[in-house]
Amino acid sequence: MTLKTRLLAGAALIAMAGVAHAESHAMMEHPETGEKLAADQSFTYRVLDEFPSIDPNLIEDVEGSHIGRNLFEGLMNQDEKGDVVPGVATGYEVSEDGLTYTFTLRDDAKWSNGEPVTANDFVYSWQRAADPATASEYQWYMGLMKIANVDEVIAGDMEPSELGVKAIDDHTLEVTLSQRLPYFPQMVTHTTTFPVPKATIEEHGDAWTQPGNMVSNGAYVLEDRVPQEYITLKKNPEYWDAENVIIEEVKALIINDENQALTRYLAGEFDQTDVPAGQFPRLAEEHPTEAVSVPNLCTYYYNLNVSESGPEALKDPKVREALYLAIDRDVIVENVVAGGQKPAYTLTHWATAGFEVPSVEAAQMSQQERNERAKELFAEAGYGEGGESLSFDLLYNTSESHKQVATAIGQMWKQTLGVDISMANMEWQTFLEERHNKNYEIARAGWCADYNEASSFLDIMDSGSSYNDSGFNNADYDGLLAEAKTAEDPLPLYTQAEEILTQEFPILPIYHYATVFMMDDTIKGYPLENAQDNWYAKDLYRVAEE
Repeated sequence: MTLKTRLLAGAALIAMAGVAHAESHAMMEHPETGEKLAADQSFTYRVLDEFPSIDPNLIEDVEGSHIGRNLFEGLMNQDEKGDVVPGVATGYEVSEDGLTYTFTLRDDAKWSNGEPVTANDFVYSWQRAADPATASEYQWYMGLMKIANVDEVIAGDMEPSELGVKAIDDHTLEVTLSQRLPYFPQMVTHTTTFPVPKATIEEHGDAWTQPGNMVSNGAYVLEDRVPQEYITLKKNPEYWDAENVIIEEVKALIINDENQALTRYLAGEFDQTDVPAGQFPRLAEEHPTEAVSVPNLCTYYYNLNVSESGPEALKDPKVREALYLAIDRDVIVENVVAGGQKPAYTLTHWATAGFEVPSVEAAQMSQQERNERAKELFAEAGYGEGGESLSFDLLYNTSESHKQVATAIGQMWKQTLGVDISMANMEWQTFLEERHNKNYEIARAGWCADYNEASSFLDIMDSGSSYNDSGFNNADYDGLLAEAKTAEDPLPLYTQAEEILTQEFPILPIYHYATVFMMDDTIKGYPLENAQDNWYAKDLYRVAEE
């Protein structure tokens, strides 16, 4: 069966389901807004790549997190503005010294097999995430949470059972921190901290995330999955708030080609897709009720491999600064991606709560001035006109948008510095592995905040971060981040950390993201004011067409 016929068959099934659900949704009104609901309560959206994992403790990408957030539920959720609201926990208390958090779990939270969700499920999950044997790419995140003994557990010097988290009883979870962390409640909205079912994992091993095996506690359950094609979630009748969940089915279609995806979206095949680079102005004019652009706490940048495996030329900070300066970011955001993004000269997104973008000299210069300075630095390093020629390999994950950005920047470097760029693309999982293993020279990267605080960006460049794919190692930088964890006002420390990055240039920030997509205007409830773009299908609904 071809993908097209499979989709048509799926559409037929959805239509049949729509008939089955007609009695429950047709003529019904949304309980809060009073809008008339459609009979078909499904939401289908497009993603670029296959999900490396949908195991909460192993998820490492944005799209995987969206799936994890719908299949599972953590202690706390986020509302439409990104504020923390109850999830499995109805609330929490904090000790006077700020080191102990006591979460009260709701007594009606259940797994999809009908078993109760207990505090021990969180204890097991957090111990599993921190356990070196799990080999989670997000193990470092557990370290950032400053849970007592977490560093020792991650290092293998203590048993996971010694992690500072325990079940007082089935409905009371106590977490002990090694230092105050005012934004700790924000951190438990992240998928790494979600509960996972011990019995299911022990029974099925790595296959526990397969359809038919997976047990989850979120508003949806895993219905079907075809790698590289789609994943389907169905409403979980055991979810504690199931009666208020309107969307019955969620489907993510994996389509690597943005333009093909847009064509299919415009043909009415699904409800949401990303806007291809450069096309937002046209689409906003032609489809004003469907084209969306809002700030998103993500930064697009290039990693420079400054580790031992990297090219000799990139070990020279003058070469790295020249590459940084020679990127015309205004051209990228206005003519290439053109969706409301803003030029980035620093790593941390401008919309991050409590953050003020530090003054960067390069940002105050004209592009002509930046180019002249780049040429001077290149010459001082012995390259460019009259010096040695340079070429680099630039790696990116398969995407027409990433290709267009890489092509534009390659042309800028060639024109200004005489650098030759060879571009290579890889599918997502292979790309991640090569980048983690530092088998590259220059590599595309993007980072989205795990919580709305500057440290969520800056921590990835810490020498101990598993996402420090450039191999950057600076003791002063690490020290500033460590000091910021306990500082009453961390902003000056964040500013100093950003200044180090703009002195050493292990990464080249290019632009700060906006969420730019097309959304069928019958779908309502999407959290456009949540700067992290953390959405929950349980909050969505489809209105009847007029």
